[in-house]
Amino acid sequence: MTQQITLALSKGRIFEETLPLLAAAGIEVLEDPEKSRKLILPTSRPEVRVVLVRATDVPTYVQYGGADLGVAGKDSLIEHGGQGLFRPLDLKIAKCRVSVAVRADFDYREAVTQGSRLKVATKYTSIARDFFASKGVHVDLIKLYGSMELAPLTGLADAIVDLVSTGTTLKANNLVEVEQIMDISSHLVVNQAALKLKQAPLRRIIDAFASAVPQG
Repeated sequence: MTQQITLALSKGRIFEETLPLLAAAGIEVLEDPEKSRKLILPTSRPEVRVVLVRATDVPTYVQYGGADLGVAGKDSLIEHGGQGLFRPLDLKIAKCRVSVAVRADFDYREAVTQGSRLKVATKYTSIARDFFASKGVHVDLIKLYGSMELAPLTGLADAIVDLVSTGTTLKANNLVEVEQIMDISSHLVVNQAALKLKQAPLRRIIDAFASAVPQG
């Protein structure tokens, strides 16, 4: 009996940049997630299906067995904590960085030097807490789920901690990047129980992905 393999992906950049890796494993997604309303997409391999979930939910789906494997950004994995997940590969796709940004007229260096308590808006509370603690900066974290750039513009926060790729959104909103916290790329994560129960088919996919990831 053929074992069903479920792969969790998020729409957008991660989905697009995972397609060549799937192709290397002989798997083609048969529907475009941007055009289909379906949340479960068939592939050219009847035993393999793709489930579309929010980027931050991929580690949870894989941890609890809603998916056998998934592709998740390092940011989502840190916030999730990584419990119950095997992380065999850094896929080196969907690269960006987590940074601190402030209004162009806010003197961040001065505030930090003076030991001011900063209000920081972010959805990456674990990353932000660890970063500021390591610098000895006192912060009040405000959890937001979107439109981070609004927080400094409305006076909700002094700074934001967010993903930055090109920096054009920051610039458009008169914000500047003042510190880079970490580089981010997407990783392959596998459910630990599935790895034992479906070892052969999962290992084939992992090996195909590994061979397709750019070296160096």
